[in-house]
Amino acid sequence: MVARLVIAAPSSGAGKTTVATGLMAAFAGRGLAVSPHKVGPDYIDPGYHALATGRPGRNLDAYMCGTGLIAPLFEHGARGCDLAVVEGVMGLYDGAADQGELASTAQVSKLLKAPVVLVVDASSQSRSVAALVHGFASWDPEVRIGGVILNKVATDRHEHLLREALGESGVPVLGVLRRAPAVATPSRHLGLVPVAERQAAAVEAVAAQAEQVRAGCDLEALLALARSAPELSAEAWSPEVVRRVRDDRPPRVAVAGGAAFTFSYAEHAELLTAAGAEVVTFDPLRDEALPEGTTGLVIGGGFPEMYGEQLSANEPLRKAVAVLAASGAPIAAECAGLLYLARSLDGTPMCGVLDADARMSERLTLGYRDAVAVSDSVLAPAGARMRGHEFHRTVIEPGAGAAAAWGLRQPERRVEGFVQGGVHASYVHTHWAGSPEAAARFVEHCG
Repeated sequence: MVARLVIAAPSSGAGKTTVATGLMAAFAGRGLAVSPHKVGPDYIDPGYHALATGRPGRNLDAYMCGTGLIAPLFEHGARGCDLAVVEGVMGLYDGAADQGELASTAQVSKLLKAPVVLVVDASSQSRSVAALVHGFASWDPEVRIGGVILNKVATDRHEHLLREALGESGVPVLGVLRRAPAVATPSRHLGLVPVAERQAAAVEAVAAQAEQVRAGCDLEALLALARSAPELSAEAWSPEVVRRVRDDRPPRVAVAGGAAFTFSYAEHAELLTAAGAEVVTFDPLRDEALPEGTTGLVIGGGFPEMYGEQLSANEPLRKAVAVLAASGAPIAAECAGLLYLARSLDGTPMCGVLDADARMSERLTLGYRDAVAVSDSVLAPAGARMRGHEFHRTVIEPGAGAAAAWGLRQPERRVEGFVQGGVHASYVHTHWAGSPEAAARFVEHCG
């Protein structure tokens, strides 16, 4: 049994990431093997979690993967660890729009039978904090709030007032954190700037978060709370659930990485490997050629608009990608990958695989998507359903090719993306643990 905690908050911006990452780093600094997890589709926070623990940050997304996979995916990531820390998403009870509790931190805490620590931004309240905590603790009796960490506390007097009020709530105070600029991390598009873009500064920020947590939190009480979680009966998920389609010489699948393409789920590479592929990572900002022997290409998400000029300047690689696409080799591109395959991004030349142009926009497109494959592709046969997530401030024109990738049902009905030869390019991020046949199909198409 793995001891576990869920770090939640009444709303976004309360300090969940600071506390969760600080706790991970603080416990790892004590010699514990800490398993890091994040509720929801977020790619960026897990990068900080990985920095804090030395283990891959893993997502627990009940919308994209289904509720039945939450505990198995948790067990897979936490195997062999002493402690797991799960960072929540948004407010404790916020989940997929119009879907009740689906994909909320509260739902995940119940699926994991894990106690919740509520991080409260106390900067503009004193006695009212007790009413807030009482409301969250009593809203759903199946959610066990085992303690509170008060964040952004101004003074000793402020702390005294907060503790006095919470003394009547029955929910113990497990930590008090003062305002600390050193632990802050810069944000972009409702999320943090990825670790890969600020490696040295990110290391310093995580170290500062760990020190703040060590100084302000009762680590022994938090560990005892984590160890009070009951045993889970779920069997650990395994990438071997995917059918192995290649037993001959493994096809080589190149996966884009580096600062421009930081959005990926650890399970994708694991599934590709289990299906019989050799997975090799490369950096489109630095590498002028695809890995030798590449027979398939995966280009995930990120912030290519921040590196458009550098990506464009790497003309040898852009040409290599275009040649690979022209050969009919399977290419799966999501969001940033879609932009990279376009003819241009903000007027700057990209790979030119797709007859489309992309540009930055003032509008943020954000939300879960229920998708149906419109065309047969290297990822899915026409008519197959997958769930995904969109998160971007760009638009591409046209929004879909002659053969579209997906038909979306929400928030409005539309088709989007491109299926062209072996290319599947779309704005929709997917989690292959929920649809492992996508990995098998991709590897099957590799030469």
